[in-house]
Amino acid sequence: MTNFNEKQLQIIETAERLFAKKGFDGTSVRDIAEEAGINVAMISYYFGSKEKLMEAIFEVKIGRVQMRVEELLKDTSMSPIQKVNTLIEEHIDRVMKSQQFYRIMICEQVSNTNTSIMEKVKKLKLRNIELIGELIKEGQKKGDFKKKIDVLLMQNTMIGTVWQVIISKEHYREFYNAQSLTDEEYEALLKKKLSVHIKILFKTILTNEA
Repeated sequence: MTNFNEKQLQIIETAERLFAKKGFDGTSVRDIAEEAGINVAMISYYFGSKEKLMEAIFEVKIGRVQMRVEELLKDTSMSPIQKVNTLIEEHIDRVMKSQQFYRIMICEQVSNTNTSIMEKVKKLKLRNIELIGELIKEGQKKGDFKKKIDVLLMQNTMIGTVWQVIISKEHYREFYNAQSLTDEEYEALLKKKLSVHIKILFKTILTNEA
């Protein structure tokens, strides 16, 4: 992952907010500069274009996940299934806290109009899948996991489930009798339910335990 300086990270965070609110096409470089309190030339100097700025957003967000998986691969104190469960919990927490970023990602993938951005995202996501695959292989070598695991589909099961719950969360309030809960309490309830559900799914996919 590129080491961005403090000013670059400020611009990236500002662009993320505006892209989530107004969309990529609806946000101009001038909008970002005004919101960040800088001149347009600084964005051009650091990133070159709005497309490259969008790529930087993905690089920061997805790159942090890569670093975390690499840390877990080196951790000898945890079992493979504990590492998987940690990734599940952290993914749910990350999406809950960065919903605007995931809205950007979904919109860009659905529209698929910025091919250079999507190519960058594809490479970053493939690297993540490779790293998670290494974690799965660790469990297979120890005899903890089944031999045949489709890591991509397993990962997408988690990503799709979490995002579907988040975009439909207001519809679930009545189903869970959660109308009286505050937003914070309700999100905590959803996080807990998602965590338990996905851990059970992954345990079934990965291990021979019932």
